[in-house]
Amino acid sequence: MTAPYARYRRAAAIPAGMAMATALAFLPNTAATAAEDAPAPAAAQADATPLSYVVNVKPGHGTSAYVKKAVVKAGGTIVTSYDQIGVIVVHSSNPDFAKTVRTVRGVQSAGATRTAPLPSASTGDLGAPKVLSAAEVAAADAPAGQDPLQPQQWDLPAIKADKAHEKTLGSKKVTVAVIDTGVDDTHPDIAPNFDREASVNCVSGKPDTADGAWRPSAAESPHGTHVAGEIAAAKNGVGMTGVAPGVKVSGIKVSTTAGFFYTEAVVCGFVWAAEHGVDVTNNSYYTDPWYFNCKNDPDQKALVEAVGRASRYAEKKGAVNVAAAGNENYDLASDEITDPSSPNDTTPGDRVVDPSECLDIPTQLPGVVTVASTGAKGIKSSFSNHGLGVVDIAAPGGDSTAYQKPDAPATSGLILGTLPGGKWGYMAGTSMASPHVAGVAALIKSTHPYASPALVKALLYAEADATPCTDPYDINGDGKIDAVCEGSKNRNGFYGWGIADALDAVTK
Repeated sequence: MTAPYARYRRAAAIPAGMAMATALAFLPNTAATAAEDAPAPAAAQADATPLSYVVNVKPGHGTSAYVKKAVVKAGGTIVTSYDQIGVIVVHSSNPDFAKTVRTVRGVQSAGATRTAPLPSASTGDLGAPKVLSAAEVAAADAPAGQDPLQPQQWDLPAIKADKAHEKTLGSKKVTVAVIDTGVDDTHPDIAPNFDREASVNCVSGKPDTADGAWRPSAAESPHGTHVAGEIAAAKNGVGMTGVAPGVKVSGIKVSTTAGFFYTEAVVCGFVWAAEHGVDVTNNSYYTDPWYFNCKNDPDQKALVEAVGRASRYAEKKGAVNVAAAGNENYDLASDEITDPSSPNDTTPGDRVVDPSECLDIPTQLPGVVTVASTGAKGIKSSFSNHGLGVVDIAAPGGDSTAYQKPDAPATSGLILGTLPGGKWGYMAGTSMASPHVAGVAALIKSTHPYASPALVKALLYAEADATPCTDPYDINGDGKIDAVCEGSKNRNGFYGWGIADALDAVTK
């Protein structure tokens, strides 16, 4: 990957000509949220840089007056406090804020959530998804019983979702939250299944429940809308079909206009999902600005702790958390990885990290279902991260047709999804694999409505189709090994417990 880096999960290794299908466009962030507009503390220097922080304390019934007073004294302004998990979101222009607050009695950890000032810096133009033209949509033809674009969805039979739909489409009592860049709930394939009550804008770190606040603007990424359609596009005679077209889907917007997923927003998203009856969360991103958060760094340690508390809280409240493994063809079980992309909101530089100590969050957090990507021929996508003991399961995320060409009538090796404004288009990445697993988890929950998150995950893994290592893995056929798979047929670094199986999800 080359700077600037996209925060959502995008494929970086697809050949020229295909890259536009996997990257998205961003425009400068011209307006801060209400919380970002909060005035700096009086104690701050006029030319200081305002940053956002998380302060982690013991969970309880309220932030103690002592800690609150210490936060203000250190030059901080409390944006909101998630007392149920002990995470306080603070803005401060004091460059020594975190260092000072860490010494306060009752503070367990504290750290800056970004290295760029509020509001965050913007990225450049990174391209756009491959959008289907109106003529292509109008010309779509499908057999009886299928939505018009379903013949282009090779990914559905790859996980037996088409067969599962003959049994059930999923339950309206199950909701999957798309924690992402926002969801266009006016889309004709999403509107029938949209859960407004479980939707929110969390960008500032504090819930914004204004009507439509969860939608992306025209300047923002269509990523979340694409993901939502993959999960639950309605089987309604229009467009495409989701993996679980009978379940509900909600939008929890956590990405800034510039496309950054900061800790305070992610924490807000998980807590919101936890308290609004969400059964599954999909997380196709990594938490900025660090691709890997090293626990020996006090700032990064605080971010791991805050997001970890929030994801655990969501699971405790009944949600299965599903996340994309990432798109750099990294071996997440290796001894070291060179990370060239952090911090991505200012000036990134090469650093060597131990992925067992420096975590991609929420992907590598305990309890999170980590998803690798496969292409149209059912083998690991060229870009997909992998790692024995890290990857839990695999699902279709697409790949270049030069590597994995789908069978006719499908023409693209990428994944079809919904796009804002009533459109459809192709994208690829582990971002697209994760929602397939979230959809299968929703079907399991529909079949077993009283199943705990632990049981849903156990069934998800037990019902997956065991897939042996692809060995040798030479995806481009140049005679050089592109990745090494370790493990057995039943569990390995490429496919985890196997490829997700939607039919078993509704019959076992």
